[in-house]
Amino acid sequence: MTHAEFARPSRKQRVRTSWISDVHLGTRDCQAEHLSQFLKGYQADKVYLVGDIIDGWKLRGGMYWPQAHTNVIRRLLTMSKRGTEVIYVTGNHDEFLRRYSTLILGNIQLVDEAVHVTADGRHLLVIHGDQFDIITRYHRWLAFLGDWAYELTLTLNRWLNHWRARYGYGYWSLSAYLKHKVKTAVSFISDFEEAIAHECVKRELDGVVCGHIHHAEIRRVGEVEYLNCGDWVESCTALIEHWDGSIELYRLADAQAREAQLKAAAVV
Repeated sequence: MTHAEFARPSRKQRVRTSWISDVHLGTRDCQAEHLSQFLKGYQADKVYLVGDIIDGWKLRGGMYWPQAHTNVIRRLLTMSKRGTEVIYVTGNHDEFLRRYSTLILGNIQLVDEAVHVTADGRHLLVIHGDQFDIITRYHRWLAFLGDWAYELTLTLNRWLNHWRARYGYGYWSLSAYLKHKVKTAVSFISDFEEAIAHECVKRELDGVVCGHIHHAEIRRVGEVEYLNCGDWVESCTALIEHWDGSIELYRLADAQAREAQLKAAAVV
């Protein structure tokens, strides 16, 4: 499996599968416009929405739903109408949908988890991952507190990057920096990965595709293939399976850099 990352093609590219998670529609930090462009760039036979697509937690406190968020839903519905199988895997922020698990509407299926078989025969558990987060599962008040702290970090991040842009500096993620530098955050990510990998071993599966922790990654955890979609709040990342079964990590920042290089080369 190649781990190379690539740019969004200028023409729609057919792929076997794509996975996106943690979009958080209904929040101000959702990068809905970028997600719509990503969905337009790739024609997938199957799309997995790996939880926290709609942020029910945030919508309880007040309605925020701009046209860009509606456009994402419309894009997914159009894809399903044209033959793409859309599998919505529920997460903790859209847990209100879990009462409707196993619902099937045409090419759209709602589930709590799924097993995906790649083109080369690997069996991957597809699950949001909150089930393996001790804080979310057993200490909900801490989960809500952590969500508030994360939202505060994103607000600071917006202001910080506003001024960075004014002085000619590129985008920099404060929360991503904290995730890598704060020991408790690093430990939390490691514990999460180990717990979800252990579940795969128990089920005799080859790997897992998940989200939840907003940390995109492709790596091995022991004998298990660990693939995290990341998010569409900060990093704007997704996973894509090609026709040979190889899975690649898409990063918007790398795609934009590649496009800028191609434009510069064309001018020369």
